[in-house]
Amino acid sequence: MSGPHVRPPVLGLLPLDTTTDDVRAGQAAVAVLPIGSFEQHGPFLPLMTDTVIACAIAREVASAHPVHCLPPLTISCSHEHAAWPGTVSISAATLHSVVQDIAESLRRSGITNLVLINGHGGNYVLRNVVQESAGTGTRMALFPGPADWNAARERAGVRTPSASDMHAGEVETSILLHDHPELVRPGYETSDFLADDREHMLTLGLRAYTESGVVGRPSLASAEKGKELLAGLVECFAAYISLLTPAESR
Repeated sequence: MSGPHVRPPVLGLLPLDTTTDDVRAGQAAVAVLPIGSFEQHGPFLPLMTDTVIACAIAREVASAHPVHCLPPLTISCSHEHAAWPGTVSISAATLHSVVQDIAESLRRSGITNLVLINGHGGNYVLRNVVQESAGTGTRMALFPGPADWNAARERAGVRTPSASDMHAGEVETSILLHDHPELVRPGYETSDFLADDREHMLTLGLRAYTESGVVGRPSLASAEKGKELLAGLVECFAAYISLLTPAESR
């Protein structure tokens, strides 16, 4: 009998022995760039949570579609979490420049379609990066969008409304319980906290609304929901492939 399935390392989107010839042979017309963060996720999820989720989405997408996976950006715009130890941020201008530089480098190597797989809701600047890509020679998309998350949440039977499931809640905990359960510490079962009125979060930071850093209901999380969330997002990604590449190149 074979042993239990062991998932690849969190950041192992490509085998470590991948060479330039392997990439050339793959002839992928679309690159995917996971973008996470390094920020608090309460006492039971790791600082790398958003990066783990972005990488999980990218890996599942790559298993179903011909895309070229890039290594993740692991630090982004987490300024609203600065009150908690461990959180590290870069400026929106820096993130903007890094993504633009990556797109330009891909373009020089012949890949002119780039999907930003965003795992952190605070990376607002990514919408502008995609918007500004028009006319640059690289066609970009931002994934998952709100409609993609809504479809995946419905498929998975997520019970917490999206506005309430803001941070370290049902969705994020479910994905980690499925994808890397060893990263989830005990305590999520009793850490529910709702703070739907966050009108001034950008000014005051998240600490003004939660002491633990949690906003959501992680007690409702399950590995099965995490599996279905990822499956739903993969299904949604098909529309992005159709948009970015002509039928004859797929």
